Amino acid sequence: MRAEQPKANQAAGAGAAPDDSFQLLFDANPVPMWIWDHETYRFLAVNDTAVAHYGYSREQFLSMRLFELKPPEDHGEIREIAQGGNGYRIGRVTRHIKADGGLIDVAIYGRSLDYRGRPASLVAVVDVTARKRAEDEVRSTREFLSVVIENVPVSISVKNAADLRYVLVNRAAEEYLGLSRGEIVGKTAHDLFPGSTADGVVARDRDQLKTEGCGSLEEHEIETPRNGIRAANSKRLTIRGVDGQAQYLLVMTEDVTEKHKAEARIKHLAHHDPLTNLPNRASFNAHLAEAIDRADASGASFAALCIDLDRFKEINDVFGHSVGDALLCQVAARMREVAGSAFIARLGGDEFTIILQGSDQPEAAAILADRLREAMSPEFEIEGQRLRAGLSIGIAVYPSDGTTAATLLCNADAALYRSKEDGRGTIRFFEPEMDKRLRERHAIQQDLQSAIARGELELYYQPQATIGGGIIGFEALLRWHHPSRGLIPPMTFIPIAEESGLIVRIGEWVLREACREAATWPIPLQVAVNLSPVQFRHGDLQALVHTVLLESGLAAGRLELEITEGVLIADFGRAVSVLRRLKALGVRIAMDDFGTGYSSLSYLQAFPFDKIKIDQSFISNLEHNHQSAAIVRAVVSLAHGLGLPVIAEGVESSAQLEFLTRETVDEVQGYLLGRPYPIKHYAGMIGHQPDAAIMAGRTG
Repeated sequence: MRAEQPKANQAAGAGAAPDDSFQLLFDANPVPMWIWDHETYRFLAVNDTAVAHYGYSREQFLSMRLFELKPPEDHGEIREIAQGGNGYRIGRVTRHIKADGGLIDVAIYGRSLDYRGRPASLVAVVDVTARKRAEDEVRSTREFLSVVIENVPVSISVKNAADLRYVLVNRAAEEYLGLSRGEIVGKTAHDLFPGSTADGVVARDRDQLKTEGCGSLEEHEIETPRNGIRAANSKRLTIRGVDGQAQYLLVMTEDVTEKHKAEARIKHLAHHDPLTNLPNRASFNAHLAEAIDRADASGASFAALCIDLDRFKEINDVFGHSVGDALLCQVAARMREVAGSAFIARLGGDEFTIILQGSDQPEAAAILADRLREAMSPEFEIEGQRLRAGLSIGIAVYPSDGTTAATLLCNADAALYRSKEDGRGTIRFFEPEMDKRLRERHAIQQDLQSAIARGELELYYQPQATIGGGIIGFEALLRWHHPSRGLIPPMTFIPIAEESGLIVRIGEWVLREACREAATWPIPLQVAVNLSPVQFRHGDLQALVHTVLLESGLAAGRLELEITEGVLIADFGRAVSVLRRLKALGVRIAMDDFGTGYSSLSYLQAFPFDKIKIDQSFISNLEHNHQSAAIVRAVVSLAHGLGLPVIAEGVESSAQLEFLTRETVDEVQGYLLGRPYPIKHYAGMIGHQPDAAIMAGRTG
């Protein structure tokens, strides 16, 4: 086009009439061209290419003003050209309106001339729509990539291959190094890092520049300028120019420091009691098994001490759980001071155990027991209260008092029972006649065998609600009304039922009764039923649940089965298989007592639970124990990261509820909402007419 313009201008120069050669060049030019009048702004001539390209007929073109083809922002420039002001800016890109209303991007080439005695302009246009679109897409892509790189949660930095100076860093890199990009860009590793760290960074950079592909570095530690020592995984990629030479080095670094800290905290939680920070039951069981193996291999002995705080329940009842928890922490601290290298654990409540190695048994155990008891002599000062806490201690020695873990602990527990019977605050070694407690357990087991037939078992129900207070269902809780012993707590008879296998029959009764009851509720709330690990090992649990649902008419989605990790520990493969078949029925599966066991995290990966239930031991400590609060916060974050709702049990105060609300816990259960009662107590909640006597009792 530019080569043709001089010919046209010579043929139609200032004051000259267009000749045939100009007209030929104008009409036959493959580029859209026109001439417009500076006085009227009308088109004086258009070529065939313009007519074809814009879709206007020649007649339409010649009846139009230039303004009709141009966007409003160009009108001022047109007037300046017409009035002899600024000339054309050659190649300026603007937009034109086609006959069909479509917009095209065009580059303008024009020159003023005298056309048949009239001041006019000769204009040629080049359609650059496709090029403009491509440029816009490239720019948009660059902007998008810039936003992505800036906000990706991985440190990204780019270095010049020649001198390894930083030329680009994203926000995550600033946070990782503890420096602003102004302090980073243009600097080398030796400008930023300590000497040995910088040497390592440069060496890895240079090694990468010599290789092809993406180089990875396994987890390593690096000392950052202002962020301390960080654990990181990094990858490097050489970016080459068109000549194949290394131009830039891209470094991607994932800071895994906080991830490791969180994993360490949760791993610690899996092995330790959150209140006292002592090893928990799972750790104790593992340590006891190791102690037995070592003793068997060496022919040595060791002692197992079972320890309870005297009158701890009274302290809880009189002064509250906060004082009770603080007392447990102080007792644990004194025990640690005295126990030395002995292994001490808290199994739950006020129950502690110690494994004391050494062949000089039982003398060493007696000495330690005396020191423990003496350590409790000084008063404990808690929240302005001065308290005393005595210890009852039962001791059994391996292998004389038991050659298995179960027998040894059972006999140590029998000795503890005798210690309490003898007036508390005493120390007793196991003796054969101490099997009275074992006979008592056997008697309970015998009575439990006929409890169902005699109608002594009953289900109580405790409400579960959303964090906002809306009732979503009830947990079914088993109670045993013994004809002579009265109400026997579940913690007494459930372990016996599990040890004897009676839990299979009792569990089936609980499942049938809960589903039958829930099917009668006018309001279709959920019902939660606990399953024992023993039920997974005996019979066809999936078939039982399916049959019960069919017989009761309860919708599968209303039944929630709660399991502890004990279900998975004994036979992981079988348990997961059963759980998957249960979930295929449409029932929901919840992980109960989360965080109190040994390896709950791995189980969350192995099976898609529908809900996580935070154990009440964490909730009860929220108001007075920062560690419990941190644990709850970590568990909620973990669960929500996995897309799992969280229910907190044991909620007893408004302060606990407020904390859980702030931490976005989904559901709650506890005395604050309602205690376990027969379902008639909650008749109104399930859609039945409330019992008049119960309502009178509530208002009386």
